Amino acid sequence: MNATPIQDLTRPATALKGLPADFRWGVATSAYQIEGAAAEDGRTPSIWDTFCRVPGAVEGGEHGDVACDHYHRMPQDVELIAGLGVDTYRFSLAWPRIQPGGRGPANAKGLDFYKRLVDELHGKNITPWITLYHWDLPQELEDAGGWPARDTAYRFADYAALAYEALGDSVEHWTTLNEPWCSAVLGYDVGVHAPGRKDFGDSIRAVHHLLLGHGLASRRIRDAAGDNPLELGITLNLGTATPETDSEADREACRRADGQGRRLYLDPLVHGRYPEDVVADLALHGAELPVQDGDLEIIANPLDVLGVNFYRGALFSGVTESGSPLDDDGLPVTRAVPRDLPRTAMDWEITPTELTDLLLRLQEDYAIPTVITENGAAFDDTVAEDGSVPDTDRTAYLADHLAAVAEARAQGADVRGYFAWSLMDNFEWAYGYDKRFGIVRVDYDTQVRTLKDSAKWYRDTIGLTREAR
Repeated sequence: MNATPIQDLTRPATALKGLPADFRWGVATSAYQIEGAAAEDGRTPSIWDTFCRVPGAVEGGEHGDVACDHYHRMPQDVELIAGLGVDTYRFSLAWPRIQPGGRGPANAKGLDFYKRLVDELHGKNITPWITLYHWDLPQELEDAGGWPARDTAYRFADYAALAYEALGDSVEHWTTLNEPWCSAVLGYDVGVHAPGRKDFGDSIRAVHHLLLGHGLASRRIRDAAGDNPLELGITLNLGTATPETDSEADREACRRADGQGRRLYLDPLVHGRYPEDVVADLALHGAELPVQDGDLEIIANPLDVLGVNFYRGALFSGVTESGSPLDDDGLPVTRAVPRDLPRTAMDWEITPTELTDLLLRLQEDYAIPTVITENGAAFDDTVAEDGSVPDTDRTAYLADHLAAVAEARAQGADVRGYFAWSLMDNFEWAYGYDKRFGIVRVDYDTQVRTLKDSAKWYRDTIGLTREAR
């Protein structure tokens, strides 16, 4: 089932004219998904290099050894970004490229790549927005225990300090972690992301140490920044939880889903405490957050901005399909209920109005400036005979979600930017190269980049919106 395509380019621009003059327009990528050069210039393996070699872990046995070859094509890619009319480019640093093995001094060759990237961006009047960690933990640190081990938080802070020392004079916008929920839950509980472990207790320990790492790194960066301009934050993947009915069981299911997907992260980050109800829910599963004295004060280091990655909301029920409120383990049920809604190629429901709901809730509960650091969709693109890529589904997706952002702002949410995910088709983690999120098509055989119609629409919409102010 497809989304309704947007035909009139002026309609979204008119709808977005209320966005402020300093509203940020950007595109986003991550290091392992695009860089390639996995064993060049001193880079050592990450957990994703290792995970990709596990039989059956990644679709088609694919990996990021070459990916989009951005490491060698970076200047041309920056030229491509500049042509889209965006003012900001969000990208991540590869930890094992900057600090091979996750310990010790910085790798000068690895840092040189990012220095050249930052210089290229500044030369095109594009603001660099750095994410320190987008899932590529050095394999040596995983071998030493990974994120369930407390020491990894301190190793992350050391790495963050190295990166800021090298790039802080040129880069103002820094994100510590991208989607710690994915790192902890998909990597250490469900096992579908690197490192592929399946232990709920380990995943909860990873949650705390990821947040602790954020806090420790934030302190190191703020101390090093001194009087330098700095906007420091974290990026969370967030959705909405809607009860299927008004029953107590369904409302409780939403409380649990919202607790473990949103409040478990935001409450300690903003309020300096873990939610008591979530702690109790975790205890039912035999898991405990390994909090030590002073940890929550460190985690609650002030945020300048909250990055929001939004892809979908969800409907939840508190009973099984047979009507039982308990699952096979005798625990309360939290079941996602599919809806008759348009879906992406990831089989994710398309729910733009729920982005408005989320942003308003974040404003009410946490009152932090937000930026949409990722929003986009995978669809099964087809290249036309003339070489164009007419992706009307993706264009509609972007238009509807941008309208949702504008509506949230109109209702009082302090949303300050929108970054489309992703700049280009890339390695989509366990899906390999099967799913395409890019607004720019990549021919993986030739590495030729082609603007999809969605990229042209995004470029034109940015221009029209600026003119409408």
